[in-house]
Amino acid sequence: MHSMMSSYQPTLSKAPTDLIQANGQPAFGLFDGSVAHFNLQNFVYHNLMDKKANALARYFHYKQFQFICITGTDWLLAVAIADIRYANSGFAYLYSFDTNQAISKGVLLPGALSCQMSDSPSKGEAKQHFGAYKVAIKASLTHWQLIIDTKELKATLTIEKAGQMPLALCAPTGYNGFTYTEKSNALKVSGKLELQGKSLDLTQALAGYDFSAGFMRRHTSWRWASINAVIEGQAFGLNMAAGVNETGLCENALWFNGQIQHLSPASFVFDRKDDTKAWQVSSLCGEVQLEFTPLYCRQEKVNIGLLASNFRQYVGLYTGFVVLQNGTKLQLNAVKGLAEDHYAKW
Repeated sequence: MHSMMSSYQPTLSKAPTDLIQANGQPAFGLFDGSVAHFNLQNFVYHNLMDKKANALARYFHYKQFQFICITGTDWLLAVAIADIRYANSGFAYLYSFDTNQAISKGVLLPGALSCQMSDSPSKGEAKQHFGAYKVAIKASLTHWQLIIDTKELKATLTIEKAGQMPLALCAPTGYNGFTYTEKSNALKVSGKLELQGKSLDLTQALAGYDFSAGFMRRHTSWRWASINAVIEGQAFGLNMAAGVNETGLCENALWFNGQIQHLSPASFVFDRKDDTKAWQVSSLCGEVQLEFTPLYCRQEKVNIGLLASNFRQYVGLYTGFVVLQNGTKLQLNAVKGLAEDHYAKW
């Protein structure tokens, strides 16, 4: 059984220098590294009837979001910045497992008001500054820097991404779009994090980042699972998702002791009407079998004509096992992590 479960090994392509190729289309594939240069101006975007899309369609159909999660010994920090063209949104929250409480701040603003996004996963700065809410993510080839300045949460953190292969892929989306996704988990983090003036201990903390961008479906939905934890004394990370990138490629991987292992397609079984019930998160080839118990939910429902979002992100605990490429079974016992269920019309 183990040899079957650990035999999923997709072929990786060399990461291109430029995302958009000479023919005006993106390079598709599961890559062996980050794509640093997003030359979007070279993308030849057609409408659904194969005519060249106009400038307004080009602008409004492009979406981008960046997300960071940091898991400490008894807390979890999650930060997001999203530009969906008609609006931009973001949040920063810190959940304490000891008290089952969260300090949560968020913004939803029209158009590009008070928002800027990074040029690529390796270049530029994404930020939202609105009143007393300030969040910035600075991207470079070797690290991401996270700056938070709200009344209760303050942070200047560096997430080291060099030295570990990310999950990086570009997949066709719908009839005429594409999505580039880059994620890496179980990364070292340093700097300073304060909650209500009190410094939090980062010595055991591990971080994950997510950069996703492209011409996504007008109606998009996904389920997602993410873990950053220490298991058997080693840094362990997991990313599993269903709903966005599944046209021959899937965005599923684990990291253990600095090594990436790509995973087969993901299945999420849960009850949308009862968020106290556990989720079942598994992979097609059986190398992941996990149960997720939700403890806290950050949710948001927006329905304003052109835009709709039904967003639920859960903090909770994962129990079960994963099987490594060499057949070793890793047990997870109440490991801290995230799960998400999201519908967007954008």
